Amino acid sequence: MINVAVLGASGRMGATTCRAVESAEDMALVAALDAGDEVAMAVRAGAEVMVDFTVPSATEANVHAAIEAGLHCVVGTTGWTADALARVDEHLKERPELGVLIAPNFALGAVLAMRLSAAAARYFESVEIVELHHPDKVDAPSGTARHTAAGIAAARATAGVAPSPDATTEDPDGARGAVVDGIHVHAVRLRGLVAHEEIMMGNPGEQFTIRTDSFDRVSFMPGVLLGVREVAMHPGLTVGLDGYMSL
Repeated sequence: MINVAVLGASGRMGATTCRAVESAEDMALVAALDAGDEVAMAVRAGAEVMVDFTVPSATEANVHAAIEAGLHCVVGTTGWTADALARVDEHLKERPELGVLIAPNFALGAVLAMRLSAAAARYFESVEIVELHHPDKVDAPSGTARHTAAGIAAARATAGVAPSPDATTEDPDGARGAVVDGIHVHAVRLRGLVAHEEIMMGNPGEQFTIRTDSFDRVSFMPGVLLGVREVAMHPGLTVGLDGYMSL
């Protein structure tokens, strides 16, 4: 049995994670923590793995506290910066036996979309991303879109592909969206949505679109449970669930 603590347990993702852990035959939910609760409570409860679904302003401190306490971490909270990831990576050098997984998306379809888009993007002249989420999401663009854009940009740079053509010289209202690693990313916040992404690629006379949709938060649970099962076998920092999958 893997003893699991969930931080952010009263939130939508945290509550869904608690139910998934309780339903898993090889796991036990030993602590359900929220804002104001200390990570030490998870240790006292016998937790081995902490799952964090909190908010961007708190998640890095939570991970550092878990490392100090000797807990493996599976993190679904987005909003991570390169500097924050570097600090976690450095901290883990003090506890080389621990694993931390920070995943921008736990939906298996989204993970596959990110990998497929990185493989395909070198073959297309133009690439843009549209991410669509519920209006209660606090960060934009989403972590999934940022991770997707970074993978696409890296693959295109390696292949020597030129930037996507764009003759726009005037955009005072930001209609062209954010630019993440040279890739345009557009964020939609609409009631009724959960988590969705479209990666659009184009050549003369051709368009290729990859779309992934999560209609319910239960779609993230197979990935979360995979992370909990695997994190102890992957010491150090891993960014992206694909690092635990045979892709």
